[in-house]
Amino acid sequence: MTVESVNQLPSDQEFYLFQQLILQRLGIFLPLQKKALLTNRLWKRLRECDLTTYEDYYNFIVGKKGEAELHLAMELITTNETYFFREQKHFDYLEQSILPNFKSGKKLRVWSAAASTGEEPYSIAMLLADKCQTEWELECSDVNKTVIEQARRAIYPNARIQNIPRNYLHRFCRKGIGPQDGFVRVTQDLRDKVNFFTLNLNQSFPDLGKFDLVFLRNVLIYFENDTKAKVLDRIANMLNPNGVLFVGHSESLHGVTQRFAPIKPAIYRLV
Repeated sequence: MTVESVNQLPSDQEFYLFQQLILQRLGIFLPLQKKALLTNRLWKRLRECDLTTYEDYYNFIVGKKGEAELHLAMELITTNETYFFREQKHFDYLEQSILPNFKSGKKLRVWSAAASTGEEPYSIAMLLADKCQTEWELECSDVNKTVIEQARRAIYPNARIQNIPRNYLHRFCRKGIGPQDGFVRVTQDLRDKVNFFTLNLNQSFPDLGKFDLVFLRNVLIYFENDTKAKVLDRIANMLNPNGVLFVGHSESLHGVTQRFAPIKPAIYRLV
């Protein structure tokens, strides 16, 4: 099978090889329906590596000389689309129910555990900079090194900023000029408040201290229940008493863990 066209999918056996590799390395399970996603992410790399089948590419990236390409393949597969102020009800709850009741004088520690290209962390940071009445700290991680670098640069096309409230857009973003026309960049003072680092949720966590809030949104859907339970257990151990966990609206902890109790849709409290 050649890869002259993006429409040419890997065979079931080829897909199975990548499925098991991704599960082993990242704890992410890709069902068979994700063949098209795998193809869209990897077919150009096959051509650039002068390979003609997905099996050839698999053998290359798991071989002794393929470690750098393996990292690249994993990053391509785990790149997710996101946008500013996604799932607005979470931000409403943070503003209306959490921040007003947070003890003054205590530092609020927040972790965005699937930060992607930074839209979620900077959305949180804008709200905290505007509404939080105490000192705050925002740690942000993702397994994908490339998207973390994009998040640190904090440059976004105009098409990606439509959900940013107008007053936040004026306060926290700067329009690009010349070659950067059509883009905005998050202001330096806000960027300085946000710390990005790489972390694989399927491995032991470093000592990051305890958090009051964790955003783990739209990532559990890629894990099998066993992996979900292990990740959630590690997250629970990182939270302060009564800490709050935000997950994606298509995700549920029901039947996966008993360490969290639901507060609102896709919002849970540590028990």
